[in-house]
Amino acid sequence: MMKPVSETNAMIAGMCPELQPGVFAFVNWPEQKEWPDNTRASYVEAEGLSLIVPIEAAPLDAVGMRCITLQVHSSLEGVGLTDAVSAALAQNNIPANMVAGYHHDHVYVPSDMADQAVAILIKLQQGVEE
Repeated sequence: MMKPVSETNAMIAGMCPELQPGVFAFVNWPEQKEWPDNTRASYVEAEGLSLIVPIEAAPLDAVGMRCITLQVHSSLEGVGLTDAVSAALAQNNIPANMVAGYHHDHVYVPSDMADQAVAILIKLQQGVEE
């Protein structure tokens, strides 16, 4: 396993954004209810349990989101990757919901903006010198 990358430009240069299959939704979920198969993430907030679930398990009015995985193994102590990614997407008026896992960072964007978001992130990646 490769050592996590922590230097800002190295994280951006190595991120290799990859659009994941499926459409997902951020939902408030009853804590007693069983989680749907393929739930992507959870977070306990003061208002209740939030999950990222397949769109099929979400309410009909849920916003469909696609997941872009940044393939660089970013360090949990790395600084600047989230800022660079969210700023690049914000400059193009694309909402971004960042989720960090142990190995990678993931960006959830509205389904209809996913291809544009990937192109923007590839351009960001290619424009950075390590």
